[in-house]
Amino acid sequence: MRRVALLLAIAALAGCGSTPGKRPGGYYKDDGPPEKGVNVAAIPDAVPRVEPLHRYANRPYEAMGRKYVPLTRVGIYKQRGTASWYGKRFHGSPTSSGEKYDMYRMSAAHPILPIPSYARVTNLANGRSVVVRVNDRGPFHAGRAIDLSYAAAYRLGYIGHGSAQVEIEQIVPGGAPLALQ
Repeated sequence: MRRVALLLAIAALAGCGSTPGKRPGGYYKDDGPPEKGVNVAAIPDAVPRVEPLHRYANRPYEAMGRKYVPLTRVGIYKQRGTASWYGKRFHGSPTSSGEKYDMYRMSAAHPILPIPSYARVTNLANGRSVVVRVNDRGPFHAGRAIDLSYAAAYRLGYIGHGSAQVEIEQIVPGGAPLALQ
C-alpha cells in the first residue's frame, strides 16, 4: 500500500512540472521568472548614496504577531541568514517606503535595516555578491533574514532554489553614519 501511494505521489509531482504554458520550477504561487526576456544579468548593482531616512518606515511595528524595532541610523551591521526572493507576483505593488516594487532593480526587504539604506549581499555557496537598496520590510517567515528582488536573486544564482544562505553587510555611503532626523 505504501509503495502504491509513493508511486502515485511521484506521478502527481511529475505532472506538476509539465503544465502547458507554465515554466518548470518550484516557484511560490507562480512567482517565477517574467514571461518576456529581460537580460537580468546586465542589471547593475544599486549605487549607494546619501539619502534621508524615511520618516515613517523606520518606526517600530508588528507583523505576524512579532514586534520589530528598525535601526534608526545607517552604520556597521552584519548578519548571516537565509535569503528568499520575490518577483512578478509583487511587481508594481507599493513597498514600505511608498515606492513601487520593481523586480528588475537591485532592491531588498529587511525587517530592521533602515529605509532607505544599502547592503552588500553575498551568496555563501558561490561567493557571488550584489549591492541592493533596502526599501521594504520583510521577510516575516521564521528563519529568513532578507527578501531580495528577482534581479538580485538571479545575479546571486539562487532563483531555482528559492533561497540561499547569505551574508548581509550594510554599506555606509561616504563612510559617515547617518541618523534618522
